[in-house]
Amino acid sequence: MLIDTTIAAVVTGGASGLGEATARALAAKGAKVGIFDLQEDKGRAVAAEIGGVFCKVDVTSDDSVDAGFAAARAAHGQERVLVNCAGIANAIKTAGRSKDDGSIKQFPLDAFNLVVQINLVGTFRCIAKSAAGMLTLDPLADGERGAIVNTGSVAAEDGQIGQAAYSASKAGVVGMTLPIARDLMNEGIRVNAILPGIFSTPMLMGLPEKAIEALNQSVPFPKRTGRPEEYAQLAMTMIENGYMNGEDVRLDGAIRMAPR
Repeated sequence: MLIDTTIAAVVTGGASGLGEATARALAAKGAKVGIFDLQEDKGRAVAAEIGGVFCKVDVTSDDSVDAGFAAARAAHGQERVLVNCAGIANAIKTAGRSKDDGSIKQFPLDAFNLVVQINLVGTFRCIAKSAAGMLTLDPLADGERGAIVNTGSVAAEDGQIGQAAYSASKAGVVGMTLPIARDLMNEGIRVNAILPGIFSTPMLMGLPEKAIEALNQSVPFPKRTGRPEEYAQLAMTMIENGYMNGEDVRLDGAIRMAPR
């Protein structure tokens, strides 16, 4: 699917980081972009810069996601592109001893569930609702109606200490990508996933400089963090290459994460 001024797109988590870079890349090719995010000030600023529309959306809520799609479609029409970048992370061991008093603690289930609800269930919620909308569209060349890009993580395959919830949620995103592509294969909707490694997102850049440099050196080549624009480039390839479907691709400088 070639991106041009006839294409509407929705990017979740589009106010910053990987989502923002992808929203900008889509808009640069003429797409009408809807940004779903909870960061209202940043989201509105990005939307204004790219000529898009911001929708304050909580991906854990059916009503919020429905309202977001309704607003984006009212502004731009039914989207043919969905890129899922909304997500969170935490770092808590499954069980362990407190450094303070030696007491035994375990991963709080509410904290585990929140990560899964946002990263996995939230992604599926947006896919299902977007795909249902895409089914109403007339097909383009090769019978294509739409393209969906999901965001996994290298943690889906080699998660680190404390990443049980995050790794499980991202492994779920990767695991459901092929079945969803097969669910939608007769409707002309393609589904792929990107597994980013260590990227220069707001979450990472909040770390101390020494920690960032250590992370840079852990990447085989190039010895740096990934740039959000590089994620966006791969997302655009997945959207525009009509033969790419049901794939999950690591984008990580060949890193394989150590336990810590």
